[in-house]
Amino acid sequence: MSRIHYLPDEKAIEVRPDETLLSASLHSGIQHTHVCGGQGRCSTCRVAVVDGLERCNPPNSVEAAMATRLGFDSDIRLACQTTVSGDVVVRRLLLDDLDLSLVVPTAMCPTATSAGQERRLAVLFSDIRGFTSFSEALPPYDVIHVLRRYFGTMKQIVNASSGVVNNTMGDGLMALFGLTRPESASIDAVEAGLKMLDAMTAMQPYLQTAYGRKLEIGVGIHVGEVVIGTIASDSGQEVTAIGDTVNFASRIESANKQAGTRLLISHGLLAEVSRQIQVGRCVRVPISGKSGEYELHEVTGLNPPATANRE
Repeated sequence: MSRIHYLPDEKAIEVRPDETLLSASLHSGIQHTHVCGGQGRCSTCRVAVVDGLERCNPPNSVEAAMATRLGFDSDIRLACQTTVSGDVVVRRLLLDDLDLSLVVPTAMCPTATSAGQERRLAVLFSDIRGFTSFSEALPPYDVIHVLRRYFGTMKQIVNASSGVVNNTMGDGLMALFGLTRPESASIDAVEAGLKMLDAMTAMQPYLQTAYGRKLEIGVGIHVGEVVIGTIASDSGQEVTAIGDTVNFASRIESANKQAGTRLLISHGLLAEVSRQIQVGRCVRVPISGKSGEYELHEVTGLNPPATANRE
């Protein structure tokens, strides 16, 4: 059986031929950062092979892709992917107390950690149309008042649809669906989006009476894999989500402007909710940051439950 000598611990342990460096260290009680859970989806478990690089088995495709992406030298290996055929000496590269403490659960999503976890979620973005001109015409305190009224209403709708408002950015809002009800994430997000549009319509008389103006919103929704984790805030631990799904959902929301629509969803999300919703136009638009055009679908309403069940 081969041996691994860990630096700076000056601790040597035995490792089986089919056991990765990460697995061996964890089984032996050696603290070793591994944000993605040892799936080769991050670089936090990486080690420098001080001696015995020739006794490390060649990088697999997962490790090779990460090494290329981050420009690793040949002596830098992912511990979660590396097995050995002889004795080696390695130095862990991310191991300070702060690194090792960044795995804490959150009350909002007990399975999420600050280290990160992959989940399949529906992501909703909304944005107020013409808000810049609206805010320029009003005193700042009135703008804050309108935003507080708007966000308060929208957060209630999102929460009632089993979603979580992840972030508010100026006059924009991002919400996640599927943290508590993954089986209905897509339809929960669409229902919330439609209710948000209705709430904005209901808000128009107030805006007209108080300020002689109206506001509209656009909503975009996509579903897919995201990495969720927690970040510290003044109110405690808050869930955040990162990934291409999030970026694409934001781009879908922006596409409402050029399409002249109010609620657009991705083609992938449509496949999951087609029996439950009423679809308007299908538009093909270029998406910023992506090549080619993408098929998006306008949602105009929900089908009655009986209709949805028959189809």
